Amino acid sequence: MQLHQTFNKTRLAPTPSGFLHLGNVLSFAITAALAKKTNAKILLRIDDLDRERAAPQYVQDIFDTLHYLSIPWDEGPADYAQYEKQYSQLHRMELYRAALQQLKESGQVFACECSRTQVPDGVYPGTCRNKGLPLDQGNVSWRLRTDATKEISIQTLTGEEKATLPPSMQNFVVRKKDGFPAYQLTSVIDDHYFGVDLIVRGEDLWPSTIAQNYLSALLPENTFQYSTSYHHPLLLEAPDKKLSKSAGATSIQFLRKEGKQPADIYTMIAQMLGYEQPVKDWESIMELIKIPV
Repeated sequence: MQLHQTFNKTRLAPTPSGFLHLGNVLSFAITAALAKKTNAKILLRIDDLDRERAAPQYVQDIFDTLHYLSIPWDEGPADYAQYEKQYSQLHRMELYRAALQQLKESGQVFACECSRTQVPDGVYPGTCRNKGLPLDQGNVSWRLRTDATKEISIQTLTGEEKATLPPSMQNFVVRKKDGFPAYQLTSVIDDHYFGVDLIVRGEDLWPSTIAQNYLSALLPENTFQYSTSYHHPLLLEAPDKKLSKSAGATSIQFLRKEGKQPADIYTMIAQMLGYEQPVKDWESIMELIKIPV
C-alpha cells in the first residue's frame, strides 16, 4: 500500500480544563512538524464542551503558550475574543444535535441511568443496554450500541491497522446526562466539519481513535473514518503515569514564571523522552522522534 505523504489539514485540539503542560507542547510540536513535512494546514480547535471545567483563563493560556513557543496555526481563532465569538464548540451545537438525531433514528443509541460509580474501572458492563429506558427521560446519558467483534480499519502513517473496540469503549457515551454531546461525538463531527484528514494524538488515545472510527462509519457522509492517525509517545511524570494538568510544576505558565525560555522548555521535553542534546524549537523535535513520513 502506498502511503499518503501529503494531507489537507491537521489540528491542535487542546481542552481548556487546566494550564497546558509539557505533554501538550510535545503533541503540538509533533503536529506542527508533521504539518510542515506533509504540507498540511493547521487548525486550532479548542474543545470546550466540558462546561464544568472549561474556564476563560485556561483558554487564554492556550493562546499565550502557542505564541510563546512559536507554534503556528493557519485556521481557527486568533485570540480569545474570536474564539468566543466564532469558534467555541457552542457554535456547532446544531451539528452535534443533528448527528445525535441520526443515531437515534437509526436505533444506534440507548438510554443509560448509571452513575460513574456503577462503571468500575471505566468498563461499562451493559447494565442499561436492554432496559428500554426512554431516550427523553431526565438524567440519562445516551450510549452507542456497539459490537465487540466488529473489525475496524484505521489508516496510520505506516499503513492500515485492524482493531476492535477495547473494553473501555464498549457502548461508549455519545450524549452526557447534562444533554451535551460527549467528546467522542464532537471530535468526529468537528474533524469532518473542518476537513481534517491527519489526526495527531498521544498513544494513550488509541482507544478513542478506534471508537471514533467506529462512530464515523455510522454517520452518513462523515469522513473521519478516512483520516490518517499518528499516535506519539507520552511524557511520563513517573513510570506508568502520564503528565496531567494538575501537575503544576510541568505547566508552561509555571515554567515561564520560573524564567524558562522556549529553548529551555523544548530541551526539557527532549530530556524526558530520553535525549541528551539541547533542542531549540518545535521543528527539532521531529528529528529526535523519527516519525515515519
